[in-house]
Amino acid sequence: QVQLVESGGGLVQPGGSLRLSCAASGSIFNIPSMGWYRQAPGKQRELVGSMPSGGSTNYADSVKGRFTISRDNAKNTVFLQMNSLKPEDTAVYYCNAQVLDYRKILRPYWGQGTQVTVSS
Repeated sequence: QVQLVESGGGLVQPGGSLRLSCAASGSIFNIPSMGWYRQAPGKQRELVGSMPSGGSTNYADSVKGRFTISRDNAKNTVFLQMNSLKPEDTAVYYCNAQVLDYRKILRPYWGQGTQVTVSS
């Protein structure tokens, strides 16, 4: 089994910054891709961005230039640096990882979600 544990959410004023972290642990051979999704009240979950282990990162248009995803592959950890936050960024943020286990089976895993609230 694989567990994803998130941290770093909270309340921030418009224009502020937050950094989310997500650490994966368990039966992990490799993680081809890690990323972040978010879900605002009354809306569907949407992709924020994803980062493959050896390729370029892609972002939703709504966060380009403000959010940055990075990875520490040695620690199976992904980060989401959020700058210039707007009230419309308010949502529960979920970490996602595509994990290859030692049987070479690829499965998606999700973090528990962390609340980000942007408000004055």
